Order: sequence, then C-alpha cells, then structure tokens
Amino acid sequence: MKSSNLTVSSDLLASAKRLDINLSAALESTLTPKIKSLERRRWLQTNRTGFEAYNAWVERHGVFGDVVRTF
Repeated sequence: MKSSNLTVSSDLLASAKRLDINLSAALESTLTPKIKSLERRRWLQTNRTGFEAYNAWVERHGVFGDVVRTF
C-alpha cells in the first residue's frame, strides 16, 4: 500500500467517518473495476483493426474446423 493525498468534500468525509467507512477500502473496491473496464476498452480499441481483419478473413475463407466439423 502507498499513501496518497486526495481531496474530498467535507460533508462526504464527515458522513463516511460517521458511518465507519474505510476510505481506502472503498476507493480500492470502486477503482479496481473501473480500471479494468477502461483497460479492456483501450485494449479492444487498440486491437480493433486486427479483429476486423481476422473477421474479414474468416468471412472469405471460413475457419480451419469447418472442413472436419460434423455438426
């Protein structure tokens, strides 16, 4: 863990303290899925051209298993 300085409204901080909310845990549990979502979105955007090229190739040529698939 590493310490960090954050700015939080005084009303929000007072409510969190009154309700015994662990600010570090609350931030971490909220920030983790947000980071994963944004990283996934960026990865998909970065690799979009490759996905489109592969999908176009499959449309033209099919996939390897097409010749041996029995269903």
